[in-house]
Amino acid sequence: MEISVNGENKQVPDGYTAAQLVDAMGLTGGRIAMEVNLEIVPRSTYDSYTFNAGDKIEIVHAVGGG
Repeated sequence: MEISVNGENKQVPDGYTAAQLVDAMGLTGGRIAMEVNLEIVPRSTYDSYTFNAGDKIEIVHAVGGG
């Protein structure tokens, strides 16, 4: 199935989870936030959250500063 990640189309298998995407992008353990179709996905649900065809995913890195 096809999803969009940060504006780039990707082919992923059915049942692909948020945790798998984070791992595939090398972001495991990083300070990130994920939004799917304009809704925030809580990090605690990444293992069980599965994407649907056509989902639009935005992943941003948290940046500290002051």
